Amino acid sequence: MDREEWNRRYSETDLVWSAEPNLFLVEEIGRLPPGRALDLGAGEGRNAIWLAGLGWRVTAVDFSEVALEKARRIAATRGVEAAWVRADLVEYRPEPAAFDLVLVLYLHLPWPEMAIVLDRARAAVAPGGAFLLIGNDRSNLEQGHGGPQGAELLYTADEVAGLLGGLEVEEAGTRRRLVATGQGAVFEIDCLVRARFPR
Repeated sequence: MDREEWNRRYSETDLVWSAEPNLFLVEEIGRLPPGRALDLGAGEGRNAIWLAGLGWRVTAVDFSEVALEKARRIAATRGVEAAWVRADLVEYRPEPAAFDLVLVLYLHLPWPEMAIVLDRARAAVAPGGAFLLIGNDRSNLEQGHGGPQGAELLYTADEVAGLLGGLEVEEAGTRRRLVATGQGAVFEIDCLVRARFPR
């Protein structure tokens, strides 16, 4: 979807996504000491706001001004702050080697564009910093439920890890996530890649 389609989607409901942070983010990152964080594709800010509440200095980037305005309002009600940046991630160039945590959560772009974003995300990780990607795995098309329905928008952990030169990949695989639907509980299959920039 393009920016206007996402703006419409974000305008049609109070929250498109949950107000709570991603469960895998909480599991993987919750014990890290706060520093500077970059959230690429931040949407309505649920993960950025959670991190800010833990003391992280967060830069949250998304191309939807509607989503970012929601994020600002929610952050204000929770008494936290973040730098909210409206930008197309294919064009956005984060400061190199500047962030203790770089997040790419449920960002699904055609692979050539995704590769550009991942290369810049990798370069933005500071020495000693962490990188975390979570998104629908390509196997979700046939073995899971929901998520993008085009294979060109999905990826595998090996494909992502292959673009993270200079980082030490600590985990690259799939995770199953239980999702409630009108027809009962189903699983989505996510790709999770966690890496670190050695000091």
